[in-house]
Formats: sequence, C-alpha cells, structure tokens
Amino acid sequence: MRRKRRCLRCVIVNSAMHGMDNRVVEDAMAVKGGNYLGVALLPPTVEIAELRRLDRLGFRGVRYNFMKHLHQSATLDQVITLTPRLADVGWHLQLHMDGSLWPEIAPALERSPVPIVIDHIGRVDASKGFDQPGFLCVLRLMQNKKFWVKVSGCDRITKAGPPYADAVPFARKLVADFTDRVVWGTDWPHPHHPPPVPDDGPLVDLIAEIAPTAAQRQAMMVDNPQRLYRFAPAMQPAA
Repeated sequence: MRRKRRCLRCVIVNSAMHGMDNRVVEDAMAVKGGNYLGVALLPPTVEIAELRRLDRLGFRGVRYNFMKHLHQSATLDQVITLTPRLADVGWHLQLHMDGSLWPEIAPALERSPVPIVIDHIGRVDASKGFDQPGFLCVLRLMQNKKFWVKVSGCDRITKAGPPYADAVPFARKLVADFTDRVVWGTDWPHPHHPPPVPDDGPLVDLIAEIAPTAAQRQAMMVDNPQRLYRFAPAMQPAA
C-alpha cells in the first residue's frame, strides 16, 4: 500500500495582486501555527517596529518586482536603503527581476548586507541559451554565498511552452552548481500569467528533472528552506 504524502511546511509569498496588504498571509500563518511562514510586500520606508511585528507573525523576507508588466513599488536605491533594517530582523530580500537587468544592478546587490533570493530562475529568456548576459550574471552572483535562487517559473521563462524542455536545463544547472542555495516554489495561483494558466501537475513533475538525485531534492525541498526561512525543527509525522 502506498503511503500518502503531505506538505508539512509551506512558505507563502504575498501576491502583487494584494498590493502591500499582507493580511491574507498573516491569516494563513496563524492557522498553521508556525508550519507556514511568509514573504511580505512592503513599502521601502517600512519602520523597524513593523518589521519586528511581522517577524513575530512568521514573515521572513520581503519581495520586490522589477518587471515591466507589474507595478514597481520601489526603486533599486530605495530597496538597498531598506536592507540594513532587514538585517536587523534577520530577513532576506527576494527580487523578481527581468533577466536583462541583472548585469546592470549586480554591483549594487553585491553590497547588500542580507541574503538575496533571485526569483524564477532570474526571469531569463530560455530561448537565448546559457551564454546570454543575464544568465551569466546570475551564475556569477551565485558564486557569492549571499545569493540564493528560486528554481520555480519554468513556465515563465519558456518560449517553447509545455512541457518546458527549453527551460528545464537552466533550473537543472542552478541546482547542480549551487545545490545548497536553491529553493523551489509552485508559483500557484500563477498571477499575471498570460493564458493559458499552467497545469500545476506537470510543473510538480519537473522537480525530478530539475533535481534528479535524492540528495538534490532533499536540499532543495527540505534542508535549504529550513535554513533560509528559519523554520522551527520539524516534528515527525505520525505513522
């Protein structure tokens, strides 16, 4: 008899569709009693007292978008100015950035006092290969232990469409080269995604292609999120 598998822990990244209102994430975290943590959307002027309050609730980072199709809530200079306050509460900075922008902003990011999570494989263009400047810059940034990368979003960087064969090699290389600093995410419910909305089943199936060894999957799905998001030690599920 096959044993049922279940998701014991989760990180919810607040959607840009909610603006700076993080209450839906707060509610979900409260229900799950520490098994769910969050990444907030916040103005760069947020005060340290508010960051400390959100940290007590279970937030562990803040995300900013630098994509043409999304509302940009802060400039890069404002975000960098915020990072000392993030360091004060032990948070990280998550950046959703158009792949062409990484070479331009890399020097500023390297001065960050907090870890930086590169979202959605850096939003590079899968049709342009590994030698495109944006992906080369992501690889260079990842040489710095301060940087992490989320290997979600094969559906967002593909040009070929499902089953995303052009995008998988980018995620697989990042997992292979930086196994200790990759995390995965569903991106559900895929906000602002051009139609058709992806089927989450095939995206989950890609985990085995992105991380083909058991050790890589353990790191990407369990050990790395434990360190990055500061989960409490997991309790063993009942038999």
